[in-house]
Amino acid sequence: MEYIYAAMILHKAGKDVDEAGIKKVLEAAAVKVDEARVKALVAALDGVNIEEAIKSQAVMAPAASAPAAAAPEAAKEAPKEEKKAPEAAAAGLGSLFG
Repeated sequence: MEYIYAAMILHKAGKDVDEAGIKKVLEAAAVKVDEARVKALVAALDGVNIEEAIKSQAVMAPAASAPAAAAPEAAKEAPKEEKKAPEAAAAGLGSLFG
């Protein structure tokens, strides 16, 4: 999770989210850096609009924390049309958040 936070800190600071930057943030936080995880994160974020991914996750978060009683009602709703391109990138970033 600290790797994601490092990327978000760099993004918020207006810096490039690259391997060197993530390593510096992690080292400053006294985290032992795993080179493979850093490379995987940078590769996963390549081409992702981080700002849009954050917004889409913020919209989805309240639905995820809704009570279990609301689940049967959601199952009755008609299926919605899916958008593939922008949401595909956001879904990739969303999987990094757990």
